[in-house]
Amino acid sequence: MVVVMNPGAPQDQIEAVVARIESVGSQAFVSHGVLRTIIGIVGDTQRCYELNLPAMPGVSTILRVSAPYKLVSSQAHAERSVIHIGPPGHRIPIGPDTFTLIAGPAAVESAEQAHSAARLAAAAGARVLRGGAYKPRMFPLSFQGMGEDGLKILADVREATGLLILTEAMSPADVTLVASYADMLQIGAANMQNYPLLDSVAGTGKPVLLKRGMQATIEEWLMAAEYLTQRGNPHVVLCERGIRTFETATSSTLDISAIPLVQQLSHLPVIADPSQACGRRDLVVPLARAAIAAGADGLLINVHPDPENAVVDGQHSLAGSELRELASAVRQLPPLLGRRPAEPLS
Repeated sequence: MVVVMNPGAPQDQIEAVVARIESVGSQAFVSHGVLRTIIGIVGDTQRCYELNLPAMPGVSTILRVSAPYKLVSSQAHAERSVIHIGPPGHRIPIGPDTFTLIAGPAAVESAEQAHSAARLAAAAGARVLRGGAYKPRMFPLSFQGMGEDGLKILADVREATGLLILTEAMSPADVTLVASYADMLQIGAANMQNYPLLDSVAGTGKPVLLKRGMQATIEEWLMAAEYLTQRGNPHVVLCERGIRTFETATSSTLDISAIPLVQQLSHLPVIADPSQACGRRDLVVPLARAAIAAGADGLLINVHPDPENAVVDGQHSLAGSELRELASAVRQLPPLLGRRPAEPLS
């Protein structure tokens, strides 16, 4: 059950609705959107109906939502959401009318490498630079990222290029520091159900890119998004990055069907990460084209000025002719589906 408030409903009206819901022992989760606030209810639905909530000041309507993910469900929000990244005057939209390219190195290795990768990403049409300052690795002795030094480099790149910054937060202890540099925080696949981390990231209020876990069902993925939203942060973008199957020819299997399906189930934007999904440079562009055709709201692409010598994920990072081929696909295909490039908004 979801309470939809009128656009611009003042805080005292929202608090009054929450108090009435909690008066019968139910829980109320408030999500502040761009245009209106919705309040998800968990508890005895029948008792909540008896509260006569539609008669309260500021209430627009009451919706019965059958999905377990109440706030991110399309049943609670008929129109698909647009998530904005960046400060006023330079906000980048991710949503159903635009196509947003996010690109950059899997890990920041040096200032020179990050600046070079940013220039390549921008030339390909990217508006957001991804760069890992903290890099989770399977092997303990592998490169784990530059930490705050990497974050400082990303901030310098943003100043030089105008690209907004997406970077991953790995631990609740690092979230405040990462959020002070980043325009958007990434929750990696391995941390999709790391609830202390989700709590901390939700508390920043920064937009969140939530990657699907390799073994997560679509419902589990959406429940992780619900967790963020229930804790006050509705600015969530979902990222399909491949799931584990029996196939070993690729590092994982990009679930193309998840893109349109999740867009039916949820109002949140959905982008795809073909680089991480396949783990092979020669497959990135074909999978990118497939994701665009399936209706993805954007792409996340690994870009590196020297992939053969990259410290991390060089085997599926683009440069040269492959990157130019991707740029051509990003420039030509989305307009055929009625999408325009994601340009900064004033």
